[in-house]
Amino acid sequence: MAYEGMVQIMDKQKRVALVAHDNRKSSLVEWCEENKNVLKRHFLLGTGTTSKLIAEATGLPVKAYKSGPLGGDQQIGARIAQGEIDMLIFFWDPLEAQPHDPDVKALLRIAAVYDIPVANNRATADFLISSQYMNEVYRHEVFDYNKVIEDRVKSFSK
Repeated sequence: MAYEGMVQIMDKQKRVALVAHDNRKSSLVEWCEENKNVLKRHFLLGTGTTSKLIAEATGLPVKAYKSGPLGGDQQIGARIAQGEIDMLIFFWDPLEAQPHDPDVKALLRIAAVYDIPVANNRATADFLISSQYMNEVYRHEVFDYNKVIEDRVKSFSK
């Protein structure tokens, strides 16, 4: 069965979530400093300490949520599900287990469900921020998982 998507529109001013594991915070802060001129045109938000470090280093306003292990990843995921985040820059440490790994996986999964751009490393973040779409309206089709779930419920009801 083929499903149609829903059209989503990202405004010129993107809502960018900034997240980093402890061993990657300094790299994300450095990246934000280098890209300050682009980032200042967008609304920035992120998890706990990461937000504070970026704000201090760049002077940019960054709305802070809870620390990742204390629910910040879930808060960011909820904002993605509500259509309130356009992009996720998440410098994660692939070599160190995190106490909140299930939350991290859930955050990445929800970003995929809602088809938002995700950068998990500096190279991808560089590509995203230099994209022509970063500073213009972007229109894209998001797969309608609601329809899939509705059809599953109908099939179980039979």
